[in-house]
Amino acid sequence: MSVGTCLYRPSATASLPAADLLHFEERTWSRWLFLAADVGILELSLLLGLLLRQTVLPPTITLRQLAGMAIGILLAPFSLWLVGLYPGTCLGPAERLRRRTYVTLAVFAALTVWDNIVLRGMWSRGVLLSALVFALTLPPLVEAAVRGFLIRRRWWGTPVILLGAGETGRALARIFREEPQVGLVPVGFFDDDPRKWGSDLEGVPVVGPVAMAKQHRRLARLALVAMPSLPQKRLCEMLSTLGFARTIIVPDLSGIQSQWVTARDLGGYLGLEIRKNLLIRKNWMLKRAMDYLLGVPGLLASLPLIAAAAFWIKRRSPGPVFYSQERIGLNGKRIQVWKLRTMHMDSDRLLQAHLLSDGLARIEWNSYFKLRNDPRIIPGVGHFLRRSSLDELPQFWNIVKGEMGLVGPRPFPDYHLAEFPADFRELRCSVLPGLTGLWQVARRSDGDLRVQQSLDTYLIRNWSLWLEIYVLARTVRSVLGKSGAY
Repeated sequence: MSVGTCLYRPSATASLPAADLLHFEERTWSRWLFLAADVGILELSLLLGLLLRQTVLPPTITLRQLAGMAIGILLAPFSLWLVGLYPGTCLGPAERLRRRTYVTLAVFAALTVWDNIVLRGMWSRGVLLSALVFALTLPPLVEAAVRGFLIRRRWWGTPVILLGAGETGRALARIFREEPQVGLVPVGFFDDDPRKWGSDLEGVPVVGPVAMAKQHRRLARLALVAMPSLPQKRLCEMLSTLGFARTIIVPDLSGIQSQWVTARDLGGYLGLEIRKNLLIRKNWMLKRAMDYLLGVPGLLASLPLIAAAAFWIKRRSPGPVFYSQERIGLNGKRIQVWKLRTMHMDSDRLLQAHLLSDGLARIEWNSYFKLRNDPRIIPGVGHFLRRSSLDELPQFWNIVKGEMGLVGPRPFPDYHLAEFPADFRELRCSVLPGLTGLWQVARRSDGDLRVQQSLDTYLIRNWSLWLEIYVLARTVRSVLGKSGAY
């Protein structure tokens, strides 16, 4: 059946044996929880700023002045509500961090101007500056903790209806399930192919034809139109009859970046402006500055840990402490990537013997190029270094040399790269490889080749300072949690 056959005959759908929508209730009170958390942590930031200022030079500040600053700082939660962070669904983590940072800087700048012009310097600028440091770092951490708590209990998210159960719709449902941080929870498909009615796709029921969708607009106020092949005329007619308060059209632009795209009105025509951030010189210079500003201290701070690990490796396994392998870097240049050795010297022989004797291990290796029970790893020290990711510390030297960056696609061995399509291998060569990446923090060792390609592609095409900061923050959490690492 062609798309739209049943679209304009609602009466024909009355006797259809349709499935039911999944039950997911949007907790509107969750936005008040985010608001309360921000109020509390921002006031705490002010108190911590006061304590920090007192350790340097005790300020002369009265209780009335402190109360004035405490009231003024409440402008931040109100502004965060205006920019859509409560509850913050349908916004990526990097975008939420960008909006939060800009709002916080703007609010503290406004408080400083108010103090200088209206109050004539009554408040302590040292306290405000100290509070700003905490206000930029603590609220994002608390927000992430609150959101994680709500996600685990299925108390956060917006129920959405997917119009179209084809490849695009199924991909969206899979992404929403795997990435709950997006905040969109699919509760039902609607598709005009009767063979799909009553079935489950990606764990989501196909309820019935598209014409039935408007009957459920009270249960899901957001509809995603995932029918890229739908003719323009029928699309316009469908949008005029759906009746949803919010509708998102998902075009077939899977090979194009999704962040930093701006809609433009071109005399009545819709245009999409796409910025390639890493091709803008100031962005490239900013990224390299971050690599050096964090890479050099990181190398110096890691030296004692590297020395302790080297001593442990020597005690458990004969041979060199460090291991290097030639990998492909920027523009296809070959580079030597360094690691602390975590495997026996005859690791290749041990791997081949294990794969020949264990069929399940061969399947796991072909999917992930990693093994949970790897016979090559040195007992004790090898497992510890890999699970804690401390074996990667020598790569700070690659960062200082300019061969790698802090964030980017991981430099894979040649046999690993050979399993990817040629266009993806070429895309990887367009940026510096990274010490950490989006795939590592999202799935670590649990991501197969499809996940690795998908998340690396997203990182390269959508790079921004905010995405870089987000990946670095997630790296710390992933390493400390050791989730998915082996």
